[in-house]
Amino acid sequence: MERFVPWVHIAAAIFSVILLGISAYVVHVTWGHPTPNFILFSSLWSLLVLGYVAMTPRFAPRLFHGTISLALLWLTTIFWFAGAIAYSVWAGYPYCHGSIWCGSNQAGIAFSWILFVLFTFLAVVETLRFRRGSVRTGPAVV
Repeated sequence: MERFVPWVHIAAAIFSVILLGISAYVVHVTWGHPTPNFILFSSLWSLLVLGYVAMTPRFAPRLFHGTISLALLWLTTIFWFAGAIAYSVWAGYPYCHGSIWCGSNQAGIAFSWILFVLFTFLAVVETLRFRRGSVRTGPAVV
């Protein structure tokens, strides 16, 4: 499972950027409703966490700590779980009649759940590595 971690990092970064754009549009259209605001925050947070978890071991290993990485991944997983549920409940299942705003909501919900699954995978892999006692201090898993 660990060999997929770099690919999951890349996929999560791409989906976070996509959802960043979608949620920014929805925030603009809804005049800052709290639920899309939280998804926007979670997208930015995810990019920061991915930067720390994926890049710090390679470029600044002295700043990396395995326990902090594990905590950040689980916190991000909780953010995506809460955000995806809140977004799904807030948007409901609207009947879109050619509305761009409605389609953006549906895409945002789908990407939120995808990011929840990706971060759950990363958190579980990091937890298993942590339980084995192999705290990562060098480059990311290759």
